[in-house]
Amino acid sequence: MEIPKKASITGVQVAYYVVCRRKLWLFTHQISMEQTSEKVKLGKLLHETSYKRKTKEIGIDNIKIDFMERKGEIHEIKKSRKIEKAHEYQMFYYLYYLKKKGIVIKGIIDYPLLKQRIEVLLTPEKEEEVEEMLNHIKAIREKELPPEAKVLPYCKSCSYYNFCWC
Repeated sequence: MEIPKKASITGVQVAYYVVCRRKLWLFTHQISMEQTSEKVKLGKLLHETSYKRKTKEIGIDNIKIDFMERKGEIHEIKKSRKIEKAHEYQMFYYLYYLKKKGIVIKGIIDYPLLKQRIEVLLTPEKEEEVEEMLNHIKAIREKELPPEAKVLPYCKSCSYYNFCWC
């Protein structure tokens, strides 16, 4: 898959695809509930107060990486491992995107509250999965109506809960 000069898909959209396709559709259609979520506010505070000496938020086209520690290593800061798969695929996307721009690096997901970190490497298999995922994300974004709501383990704590279960 060819990556355009500017990313049309963000890391947040990749994470939402993994978590909930309906949430992805709502978010990409400018229905944003994050500003009302206490969990999102706590996550932003964690991001602002962790790793104070690191350069924060490196913007590359339409993607935002939390920080770069040293040559060849990008980092994402996360609050908990509850949706770890979404965190991993967000990082796989960043690594994929940067590889398409000629930058081959590794990723680290930091969980400062847990004092844990996970190394993420882009394998050829994960690269194929990312390409397939990007095609699915584009298809979901183009739909006129959101996908049907599905009961998922984290629905009750989701900022979009009322859009699905009101």
